[in-house]
Amino acid sequence: MEGYCSIILNHVTVKQSGKSLLNNICFTLEAGEHLAVFGASGSGKSLLAKALKGAIFHTGTIEYKKKGVAVNPIVAYVPAAYPLKARSGVSGFYYRQRFNTCTAGDAATLNTELSQKGDAATITRWLETFQLLHRRNTPLIRLSHGELKKMQLIRHLLTNPDILILDRVFTGLDAKSRKVLHTVLNQLAATGITIILITDSHELPASITHFAEMSNGTVINYTPVEQLGFMKSMQPRKLNASLPSLKKAYHIGPLLSMKDVTIRYGNNTLLNNINWQVNNGECWLIKGHNGAGKSLLLSLINGDHPQAYSQHIYLFGKRRGSGESIWDIKSRIGFVSPELQHFFDPATTIFQAAGSGFFDTIGLFRKLSDAQVQKINEWLSFFSLQDKAQLPLAALSGGEQRLVLIARALIKDPLMLALDEPCQGLDDSQSKMVIQLLDRIHKETGMTLLFISHYEDEVPSCVKNIMELDKGVPTIYKSVAPAAFAKPRHHTLTHRVS
Repeated sequence: MEGYCSIILNHVTVKQSGKSLLNNICFTLEAGEHLAVFGASGSGKSLLAKALKGAIFHTGTIEYKKKGVAVNPIVAYVPAAYPLKARSGVSGFYYRQRFNTCTAGDAATLNTELSQKGDAATITRWLETFQLLHRRNTPLIRLSHGELKKMQLIRHLLTNPDILILDRVFTGLDAKSRKVLHTVLNQLAATGITIILITDSHELPASITHFAEMSNGTVINYTPVEQLGFMKSMQPRKLNASLPSLKKAYHIGPLLSMKDVTIRYGNNTLLNNINWQVNNGECWLIKGHNGAGKSLLLSLINGDHPQAYSQHIYLFGKRRGSGESIWDIKSRIGFVSPELQHFFDPATTIFQAAGSGFFDTIGLFRKLSDAQVQKINEWLSFFSLQDKAQLPLAALSGGEQRLVLIARALIKDPLMLALDEPCQGLDDSQSKMVIQLLDRIHKETGMTLLFISHYEDEVPSCVKNIMELDKGVPTIYKSVAPAAFAKPRHHTLTHRVS
C-alpha cells in the first residue's frame, strides 16, 4: 500500500468472563500521524495493541481507510515477549536448556528464523543495522533478551508492514541499540509506515505525533504529543510501610569468588578470564551491551549453566561442584530474570509462582507449611496482588508478573539477590517502588545485591560497585560514587530524540 492510512476506532470493547478489559475506546489516528500509548501496568495497553492487530475478539469497529476508502493493510504486531519453540514446533523450553550445549541444538537459529520471512540480502542489511550479524548462526535460545527483541523486530519488518505496532520494543535494549531503534523508527515513519508504540514517557521517537493515555481499560487522554507533560495516571506509587519480615543477611567471608572463569562454546569465548570477589553486604551493578555476557554471568552464580561446575567459582565459602547440591546454593540466592518469567507455565497461579521460591522450582510441586502460606500472602499483599492470588500468571500484565517473581525471590530470606533487569516491564511507578524496596531491604538486612540494568536511573542508591562487560571481558570499578548513576534515561518529557 502506498502512503499512510487512517485508523478509526469506534466503541471498541473487550470482555472476558463478563469483565470489561477494554471499555468503549474511540479515537481516530489520521493518515500521517503516529501514536504512543502510555499507562500504568495492567491499564489495557497490550490488549489495545492486540485489538488493532485483530488478534483478540472485540465488539465495536476498527476501520482502516485511505483517502476515505476502506483498505486492508498489513499490520505487524511485535509483542512484548517472544515464546521460544523447538524446530519440531513444540513450545516450552525449560529454563536451564538455554545454557545447555546439547539440548540447545533443537532450537532454530537466528538465520533460519528470519529466512522464513525475507531474502538473504534484506536480512543481512537488518542484521547489520541492529548489530546482530555476528550472531547469525546462533540458536535463538542462546540470544540475550535484548537480542531476541531485535530479532522480533526484524522478523516483522521483513513482512513490509503498512502499520507497525510495537509493544515495549525498547525494553531490554542497551543504550546504543535504543538510539539505533529511534533512528530506524523515524526513518520508517517517513516512508509511509504508521508507527504505534506501547511504551513509556522515556522512549519517544521524534516521529510520534500523538499519545493515548490509558487507565483501567479506557483511554483517558488522547492528544497531540506536545501536551505529553500533562499525563495523569503515572503518579509515583507509595511504598507500603508494612514490609514482610526479613532475616538479617549475614555471612562470614566472601559470598562469591571467581578465579580465571572463562566460558566457551566451540571457538566462541563468551566470558574471558573473570576474576571477581563479592563480599557480604556489597551491592554491584553489572552492565554492558546486549550479548556482553551479563545474564551468562548470573547463570554461573545461580547454578543454571553446566560449565559452572568446571570453573573456579566459590559461593558461600564452598567451591561449586565440590559436593553441595544445586538446591543448597539456590536456597541462599533470590533470582529474577526476564527469561525466568517466560519459562513459567502460564496456567501457574500467582500464589503458586510466588510460593515456588521456597523450593527454587518453576512451579509449585510441594505442600506448603502454614508459615509459608502466611509469608506468600504477606508478599502478595505488599505488592497489592492479594485479590489476584488464584488467577493464572497469564491473566496478569507483564509488570504484575514481574512483581510476582520479585516476591518469589524475596520469600525465602536470601543472603544474596541476583536481579537481571528486575524493572523490565514495570511502569514508572512500579519501578520506583521496587528501587525504594531494594534500598530499604539492603538498609534493614544488609542483603547483598547483584543488579543488571540498562538504565542508570533504575539503579538503587545502595549500589556502590560496578562490573562492566565488553564482549565477555570484565572491567571492574570499586566504590563508585552514587552520583555516577544520576543520569536521566535519555531525555525529559519535552525533549525527544530525533
